[in-house]
Amino acid sequence: MPQPVTKIVVVGGGTAGWMTAAALVRVLGQMPGLSVTLVESEAIGTVGVGEATIPQIIGFNRLLGLDEMQFMRETRATYKLGIEFVDWLRPGHSYVHPFGSFGIDMLGIEFQHFWLRGQQVGDTSRIDDYSVAAVAGKSGRFGWPRPDNPKSPMSKLSYAFQFDAGRYARFLRGYAENAGAVRVEGRITGVQQDGETGFVTAVTLDDGRDIAGELFIDCSGFRSLLLGQALDVPFIDWTKWLPCDSAVAVPCELGGRNEPLTRSTARTAGWQWRIPLQHRIGNGHVFSSAHIDRTAATDLLLANLDGKPLADPNQIAFAAGHRARAWEKNVVALGLAAGFLEPLESTSIHLVQSGIARLLALFPDTGFSAVEIDRFNFETTREYRNIRDFLVLHYRASERDDSEFWRYCRNLPPPDGLAEKLEIFRSSGRIIRENNELFTEDSWLSVMLSQGVTPQSYHPAAWMLDEAETRTRLAHIRDVIRQTVDQLPTQDEFLHQNGGAIPRSEYLTA
Repeated sequence: MPQPVTKIVVVGGGTAGWMTAAALVRVLGQMPGLSVTLVESEAIGTVGVGEATIPQIIGFNRLLGLDEMQFMRETRATYKLGIEFVDWLRPGHSYVHPFGSFGIDMLGIEFQHFWLRGQQVGDTSRIDDYSVAAVAGKSGRFGWPRPDNPKSPMSKLSYAFQFDAGRYARFLRGYAENAGAVRVEGRITGVQQDGETGFVTAVTLDDGRDIAGELFIDCSGFRSLLLGQALDVPFIDWTKWLPCDSAVAVPCELGGRNEPLTRSTARTAGWQWRIPLQHRIGNGHVFSSAHIDRTAATDLLLANLDGKPLADPNQIAFAAGHRARAWEKNVVALGLAAGFLEPLESTSIHLVQSGIARLLALFPDTGFSAVEIDRFNFETTREYRNIRDFLVLHYRASERDDSEFWRYCRNLPPPDGLAEKLEIFRSSGRIIRENNELFTEDSWLSVMLSQGVTPQSYHPAAWMLDEAETRTRLAHIRDVIRQTVDQLPTQDEFLHQNGGAIPRSEYLTA
């Protein structure tokens, strides 16, 4: 008869590994006989170069019981209210994809239909003007949401963080070890498998030690040491839709605008990220190696920094896609070992987090039932596919034709799910969201409207307000949001007021 799984081995550290170890000991720590062992080698680097996140990270931190201000200090974090996209529609154009909602629904229908009617009757406001997160982000201001005051625009605010990924991993390592996880230093040189079932039974280290387990979590990054190499689970390549296959990253000194926003600036063969932390700025250039060489891509990044570089550029090669199965036999892959989608919408850490949540919900016994494994793999693949479609939207919905890269992206046949969303939105301004997919209706609305996907019509109920009333209501919503934001402290003031700021002496420390 199957018994509870008690010997868990996490292969690889970094953000993915220590998030996993921390969550396992937090949720399952009281199981009799449970052991969580994490194997990593200081000699093997991690990809993490500074991470931007999405609001779901707050739920993970709360699951662990982390103090937010301590977390802000330890990880040198800043707040994030959304992503500013620069030059994506065309050079000189920008918009913010904010967290939270736009405006307020009226007469039982979504706000965008009234905004679309307003555009038809002479209102010239931008959709950004109706998001408290977008307005606050561009103003450099921040405040906590106010769910206790549903009439306030702050009740609809969501936020996330921008932090030093290496520091986050170290922070979680301390948490996990204090809660009972055991770290083993060593490079893995072999994987042992059962001769009949193919299940992994142990990993062998370079000093000859064997680390045995019943459940193995593969957090080994792009190597996918267990899932990809040992179990030979194939990789599903999505480079056709997401042609960027390389990145170069470098931190720099603080400079430029200090806003609680991640910035993505379109370049001739990809895009550049800017992630402002408390002590430095994380920068990177994601690009297609078929359209620009690595030297030119690096030079372009270094020419567009807000401060002096603090390290040598870090070169990264990747392919967009995912393993055909993220759970095979007794191995579950999380993070880069399971798949990779470029960080355009800051989903890398979320995919780790959602994988952990899915694993905990379907946690196996030693029988490793195929039913739970199949469900895990189905939901994982669906999540990757939904995120892929949202990322492809950014490339597909562009007017840029100034390079071969952008001409390729504009002419991409969209995946079926994205094609249907575009068709429905162009027809009537309606947004279809299925199976509680990650990106909300407001996210799709933001990117589609801001990147030139224009509906031909809108919900007929919007006609129940006459032209004057439509313009009056829209102006009132904008005014309330602007007045609310004007009363918020700047992000720096907020961090100092609430104990989340680091000392200035630590600004350039790693």
